[in-house]
Amino acid sequence: ACHRCNLHKGTNLSSIDPDFGDVVSLFRPRDEVWGEHFFLRGSEIVGLTPAGRTTARLLHRNARRRMQFRADLIDANSF
Repeated sequence: ACHRCNLHKGTNLSSIDPDFGDVVSLFRPRDEVWGEHFFLRGSEIVGLTPAGRTTARLLHRNARRRMQFRADLIDANSF
């Protein structure tokens, strides 16, 4: 993971699902498939599952600067 994501994650292995308020485990990229938990809507990462929603929120995956950078990568066919 990138430095910024690691700072947001810290020691958290779980967090609160923003839609339902349940405590859920975060997405585990070594064990789980990204496309089963997330999809791109433009440059926004949308969580499909409790783990996806929670991870996207906790790691600030849709912060304005990140979305702009992701949009630039998409426009350059580099994402």
